[in-house]
Amino acid sequence: MNFFHMLDKYSIRKNKSKPGYPQPGDLIEIFRGTYQHWALYVGEGYIVHLCPPTEAAGAGAYSLVSVLCDTAVVTKESLEEIVGKDRFLVNNLLDGKHKPRSVYDILRDARSLLGLEMPYCILRGNCEHFVTELRYGKGESRQVCVLTIMISF
Repeated sequence: MNFFHMLDKYSIRKNKSKPGYPQPGDLIEIFRGTYQHWALYVGEGYIVHLCPPTEAAGAGAYSLVSVLCDTAVVTKESLEEIVGKDRFLVNNLLDGKHKPRSVYDILRDARSLLGLEMPYCILRGNCEHFVTELRYGKGESRQVCVLTIMISF
C-alpha cells in the first residue's frame, strides 16, 4: 500500500479538514522554480492535469519550454511522480471568490476529459485555467494575472 493510498484513507476517515491533506477535487500547486504547475487531485495518490510535453512524468527537467507548446493532453498520473523532488501544496485559491462545484461533478468532468488533446496557451488556456475550470466552472490563472501586471509596468 503506497503513502498516498494510506493518506486518503486516513484523511477521509479521521482528519478530513486537516490542512495540506489533499481531498478529491482539491487543486494542487506544484512549485517548479520560476513557475507553478497545477493539477486536480482525484484520490488515491493520483492527479489529473493538462500536460504539455515538459510536464509529463519522466519528461526530464522541467522548463519554461511549455510556453512554446500549442497543445497538451489531459492525463491521470501519480502525484508523487509528477511532483518529483519539487514542493507542492493544496491550494484551492479561488474558494473565497467562487463556489466550488460538487466533487462528483468535478471528478466526472475530469474523467470525461482524460486522453483528450486540447489547445494550450500559456496566457489563455494553461494548466491553471484547466483545473480552475474543473473546480469552479470558470478558468482563471493567477500566474497570468501577475504576468500581465508585471508587463504593463
